[in-house]
Amino acid sequence: MTSLLPSSARGLPDLFRILESEWPFAERQSMRIEAFTEEGNFVVRCELPGVEPDDIHISVEGDQLKVEAERRKEERNEEHSEFYYGSFSRTMLLPSGCDIDNIKADYDNGIVTIRVPRKEAPATKEIPVARKGS
Repeated sequence: MTSLLPSSARGLPDLFRILESEWPFAERQSMRIEAFTEEGNFVVRCELPGVEPDDIHISVEGDQLKVEAERRKEERNEEHSEFYYGSFSRTMLLPSGCDIDNIKADYDNGIVTIRVPRKEAPATKEIPVARKGS
């Protein structure tokens, strides 16, 4: 198969993988997410394979949604492992108009899906500007 990328750009996918990997002084990100709007809901999906639902904690503080999880290590003699074990979290800003009292989350095949209902957008209201001293 031939590449459509110029030879100078063919290393870009490898560069992206390096940027996603652990840097010596950076916090490790081991939870990939995607967010989108579907059927009036703001939806966040998190990849959490190997994590039990009881080890996932979801909270909202103000306009921020936080997902925390822990992957526990099984005791065994390992010769090689690239799995990440331990605690990790992601925090994201919720869009305006979210109904945080009715958030629902479910876990299926290593994916946590969080559905945040959106309230109806308020009607647009024009605000008159008065001249000072009038």
